[in-house]
Amino acid sequence: MDAPSTTQVQQVREITRIERTGAHSHIRGLGLNDSLEARAVSQGMVGQLKARRAAGLILEMIKEGKIAGRALLIAGQPGTGKTAIAMGIAQALGSDTPFTAMSGSEIFSLEMSKTEALTQAFRRSIGVRIKEEAEFIEGEVVEIQIDRPATGTGAKIGKMTLKTTEMETIYDLGQKMIEALTKEKVQAGDVIAIDKASGKISRLGRSFTRAKDYDAMGPQTKFVQCPEGELQKRKEVVHTVTLHEIDVINSRSQGFLALFSGDTGEIKSEVREQINDKVAEWREEGKAEIVPGVLFIDEVHMLDIECFSFLNRALESDMAPILIVATNRGITKIRGTNQQSPHGIPIDLLDRLLIITTKPYELDEIKQILKIRCEEEDVETSDDALNVLTKIGKETSLRYSIQLITLSSIISRNRKAREVSIEDVKRVYEVFLDEARSSDNLREYEQYFMFNDLSNTKQETESKMET
Repeated sequence: MDAPSTTQVQQVREITRIERTGAHSHIRGLGLNDSLEARAVSQGMVGQLKARRAAGLILEMIKEGKIAGRALLIAGQPGTGKTAIAMGIAQALGSDTPFTAMSGSEIFSLEMSKTEALTQAFRRSIGVRIKEEAEFIEGEVVEIQIDRPATGTGAKIGKMTLKTTEMETIYDLGQKMIEALTKEKVQAGDVIAIDKASGKISRLGRSFTRAKDYDAMGPQTKFVQCPEGELQKRKEVVHTVTLHEIDVINSRSQGFLALFSGDTGEIKSEVREQINDKVAEWREEGKAEIVPGVLFIDEVHMLDIECFSFLNRALESDMAPILIVATNRGITKIRGTNQQSPHGIPIDLLDRLLIITTKPYELDEIKQILKIRCEEEDVETSDDALNVLTKIGKETSLRYSIQLITLSSIISRNRKAREVSIEDVKRVYEVFLDEARSSDNLREYEQYFMFNDLSNTKQETESKMET
């Protein structure tokens, strides 16, 4: 009798890459063409053509370094894309230009004075591009010989032959260099660069003379030309750091490790003055240049009169970034005073600001934004459901409509559907209220809520009138 065959069941674990999808993660830039005209839909941006064109002009001035110390105000109703425009500017600037984003209320929650918090934010937004020359040995590895002691103990010794198109040299290798080559898995045919000061080895790729090895190496292999000229070369290396990073490194006993601790604390003004003098000296010698970055303060009306006074003075400094602020307030009180002003910003600071306004989105623009958000959140939506979401966005708010996308997709997944239908949107719309329906509900059942301010205020007013 044959033994029963055993079937091996292989467990397959599906590893899903987790991605954070934020409110503005679909923004890739400002969506402008070469003549700085705004495209209707581009790089995640929709509508707001005038505002985006104005932001494009500011962007060009930032790139040319011509508006350091000036400020821009993006003002508009809630949900009209103010933060999206600021994020578009940040994306268009690239990683080399410092960009710091904060909310106006943040400075009140930090364990330091308000002016110190703003000073640190300013200096985080100013880059210093430091240039230095370094000596490199760059060539193609012809051969590596490593001799190990017969006894198994003692230092390894070896030789390495490097060549360029014009010369070839044999180098004696010490213990540290052998370890570095082994760590980088350098072999014959690799093109490498060695920093003479630090001994750091960088693999630049495989030489084109070894292109026949492509099938064995795989598609990830990078092929480069054999270096020309001398083996020893001087190269200009550029590092970009922010003034705040230099401040922290020079004000803490543990040096650059303080950057990872998070709590930098207050930094003495004497340290900053010394750093400013040193940076100015580097600029004169041509070793460094200032890169004016961007400081974006959202909900700027949350700052108080002391902060606004500080901003007025800080913008006059020659070491100031481009300041972009945003607010959705109309004429309101300046925090810390009894005076009213447009956007809750003092008049003397408003005079310094270039003001960009945003307008409510049209129906077609809302539909396009919702379509982009569905793609960003990987949600399949039927045309009818998208039309309903667009109508909800127009009648309530764009943010509320965007929030319904993910909730609707959860309901559609639960019923094993491939795409979100109208019924899914209706069910979510019935469960989660928007601001207008919540207010109606509050008025209808106000007597059941605690501390009913509306009724109390009415009674107090009537009693005062009687007296």
